[in-house]
Amino acid sequence: MSVDAPETQAAPQAPKDRPVGIGILGWLRWGWRQLTSMRTALVLLFLVALGTVPGSFLPQRGQAPEKVATFFDQHKTLAPWLDKLSLFDVFAAPWFAAIYILLFVSLAGCVLPRTKQHFAQLRARPPKPPRNLGRLPESASYETAAAPDEVLAEARTVLKERRFRVDAYDDAVAAEKGYLRETGNLIFHLALLVLLFAVGSGTAFGYKGNVLVTEGEGFSNTLTSYDAFKGGRSFNSSTLPPFTVWLDSFNADYLVSGPNRGQPTSFAAKIRYRNGLKSPVKSYDLRVNHPLNVDGARVYLLGHGYAPHFTVRDGKGQVAFQGAVPFLPTNEATYASEGVIKVPDAQPDQLGFIGLFWPTAVPNQQGKVVSAFPKALNPQVALFAFKGDLGLSNGAPQSVYRLNTKNLKPILMGNKVKPLVLNQPLPLPGGAGSVTFDGLKQYVTLSVNHDPGRVPALAAGIVAIMGIVASFLVRRRRVWVRAKAAEGGRTVVEVGGLTLGGATPDFDAIVERLKKAAPEEPPNTNEE
Repeated sequence: MSVDAPETQAAPQAPKDRPVGIGILGWLRWGWRQLTSMRTALVLLFLVALGTVPGSFLPQRGQAPEKVATFFDQHKTLAPWLDKLSLFDVFAAPWFAAIYILLFVSLAGCVLPRTKQHFAQLRARPPKPPRNLGRLPESASYETAAAPDEVLAEARTVLKERRFRVDAYDDAVAAEKGYLRETGNLIFHLALLVLLFAVGSGTAFGYKGNVLVTEGEGFSNTLTSYDAFKGGRSFNSSTLPPFTVWLDSFNADYLVSGPNRGQPTSFAAKIRYRNGLKSPVKSYDLRVNHPLNVDGARVYLLGHGYAPHFTVRDGKGQVAFQGAVPFLPTNEATYASEGVIKVPDAQPDQLGFIGLFWPTAVPNQQGKVVSAFPKALNPQVALFAFKGDLGLSNGAPQSVYRLNTKNLKPILMGNKVKPLVLNQPLPLPGGAGSVTFDGLKQYVTLSVNHDPGRVPALAAGIVAIMGIVASFLVRRRRVWVRAKAAEGGRTVVEVGGLTLGGATPDFDAIVERLKKAAPEEPPNTNEE
């Protein structure tokens, strides 16, 4: 009868050490390496380009605030959500600034260490020759009767003539050139950094304003003169240069025949300007893509339109309003326009008008008046009249291009509205007064832009193009020449070449030059 042996217990093992984490500094180093990698920089560059897309198809407050207001009226549900994402002010949005700053930091952290390494390589010796030059992509060997020292001396001369950096080792010569490739690449990225900084500084310290100016009028470079103004985050209004611009006349020419009839051929505004209070007044022909440069600012011609001139008499027969009113185009092809006239000084009731203007009025097939041509060949205007309270005294802001009809009573509407020609008075029903279309002026929309980073950005862009061209045209090249003594007083010469991105174009020429400089047979020293 056998007895089972008691089970033996295994000896307890010492507990293994728990893995130690990399810590906060380790995570920071890892995050810095990820941020400064070229892959991250490319992703951020793509995000910057993607972020500018909404600014190309959505109106921006800094450029066209009236179009933003129109978009809100037409999309009452969608517009507030887009506004919360800052899509109507893309380039000032926090998310765009975050991407922009991260891209700048990523490029700086990637390029600056590479620049330091590149300068160290420029001062370093060319690399030692490999042990076996015959394994290189380009190689050649031959024998010569010249001594090894003579071969190496000739090799140094030939390579220096071809602008190689040359250094000598024990039995070989090492040469290298093509540093301009990496230099151009670094110059491109450094110029890109300067470009980003210039654009950012221009956005921070610059300003942009839009103003509508009618013929015979002008504006001063002050905040109160602009219809829309946007300054950078670090902009100071006290730095606005004190210049003044007056619009004397505007002329637009159009094609009068052919399939492109009505297409504009030229826009020209004759203006006068004065830089400061004591400077002389100068004249300038302002045209598209030919801005006026004055005291660091550039004045651009953005658009134009018509400003019919009206005289409004109230119910007491007094002139309550007289002046030109800008009408905004509703049809860019024919310049049919809409506008609003507000007469708060009319008695006994305030008057308001909504007008339709046609530069060249003609009836269509349905008998309705339309504009057939953008030039004012037959100007006519139709006015819808209201009376009551314009709501100007309650303190609420109103657009000059809109009429709030909430507290107004229509007095001239529908079929009673007839087109008016020049100098034709229109009596208002109920003795409310009269209105006369007594003239026509034109107006222009000007954009005043001051960007202190414009010139540095242009210079950086040119340097970046030169750098990228150099990096594409130049290739890094290395050549080694080894000379060893062989039997019979001869010398074995090995030549090897290595080029990044292709074959060395002058490798064969170097070899042929070395062969010609070295005799194949030893000189005959026997005397006759």
